[in-house]
Amino acid sequence: MPDSAARVEITRDEVAHLAMLARIDLSDAELDHLAPQLTVILESVASIQGVAGDDVPPTSHALPLTNVFRNDVVTPGLTPEQALSGAPEVEQQRFSVPRILGDEQ
Repeated sequence: MPDSAARVEITRDEVAHLAMLARIDLSDAELDHLAPQLTVILESVASIQGVAGDDVPPTSHALPLTNVFRNDVVTPGLTPEQALSGAPEVEQQRFSVPRILGDEQ
């Protein structure tokens, strides 16, 4: 278990630096509000890291997962002519559809 006296703390200046890196414009009041909240989050993560012993392997899921999908097998597809055979209108080997956006777009 980690030492409870060891405190993880993020300063207001560190929050300001992270906000600048993330291109987030934070006010002074937001910086003052976020620093203690981020400290609580970091302390929570630190306490969780101490729960698992060395004999517990890291996992992403509580239960083992297996792939239930079939293997990828290449199969022949449609030719352009076959794909376009049922289209009401075709233009240059493409489906021709009515324009829905005007010139202003």
